[in-house]
Amino acid sequence: MHPGPLNLITDVPGLRVGNAGDDRLKSGVTVVLGDVPFTAAVHVMGGAPGTRETDLLAPDKLVQQADALVLSGGSAFGLDAPSGVADALRAAGRGFVVGDQTVPIVPGAILFDLLNGGDKGWTDNPYKALGRRALDTVAREFALGSHGAGTGATTRTLKGGLGSASLVLDEGITVGALVAVNALGDVVGDGPEFWAGSWEFDDEFGGLGPVCRHSPGAEPSLKLGQATTIAIVATDAILTQAEAQRMATAAHDGMARAIVPSHTPLDGDLVFGVSTGLRPLADPLLTPMALGHAAATCLCRAIARGVYTARSAPGDPVPCWQDKFAPQPRPET
Repeated sequence: MHPGPLNLITDVPGLRVGNAGDDRLKSGVTVVLGDVPFTAAVHVMGGAPGTRETDLLAPDKLVQQADALVLSGGSAFGLDAPSGVADALRAAGRGFVVGDQTVPIVPGAILFDLLNGGDKGWTDNPYKALGRRALDTVAREFALGSHGAGTGATTRTLKGGLGSASLVLDEGITVGALVAVNALGDVVGDGPEFWAGSWEFDDEFGGLGPVCRHSPGAEPSLKLGQATTIAIVATDAILTQAEAQRMATAAHDGMARAIVPSHTPLDGDLVFGVSTGLRPLADPLLTPMALGHAAATCLCRAIARGVYTARSAPGDPVPCWQDKFAPQPRPET
């Protein structure tokens, strides 16, 4: 296995990603759009999720595919972001056809960033407009760190962010992950090394190696304003909705490798699973196992990349990794 050419979820053919953020609000929205509808599923392991239309993604429900997925800040207010996406897709004629009506299928998930130092004094919910703006920017290449749903994200001791990573299996199937990291736990130990260090490719988050002291990490502090890591793992392999859900379930292993602790009662941790359905499985038993491992590895790396690429902004409640740990240039003498 090796990373794809962009090392982004959009290495999976048929997917594009768009970001919209508001630095004053310290929040934002990220949209994953399929060139055509894609098979979608979800698995939740956190104790405090906030979601839209995720019940529809169960394998026994009528609709098996989605037009887009949305990751948003804003807690429950962010659940309005998929409405902006759905409105724009309906205007473009995309969606599930029912009689003479077209209903875009746009599930979403939110993270809690209401107490991160941003200006939350708005009277009109800004997330519907942010969702539409994010959709307007969809492309194969997109920014990581303090962008989109990662704009105001935090972890226990560092600023969080938007991360992504990909892998290409030996048989040619591509797997990718996208994540907004806003965890109650930590992604580093006492120093700059990431818990995800053992899974790194090509110094993609500093090349520091794994955490030196394999302690269980500090007890999480119950700070208000930081909870929930929301993610998407995707592949171009042909999967049923049940198989996509199994891939999402396996990907939670990557979250647990990268965040200590993860899946707490105060986090709404969840993973969407996506299949664009372009490549047949070489082996109906072994290939899904490989996909689960690759999804977990990609998500683990994406979490570290999101924190590694985050940048500081006025009013941040915690420092970013770069300010706290990156080598500083020596002053000229």
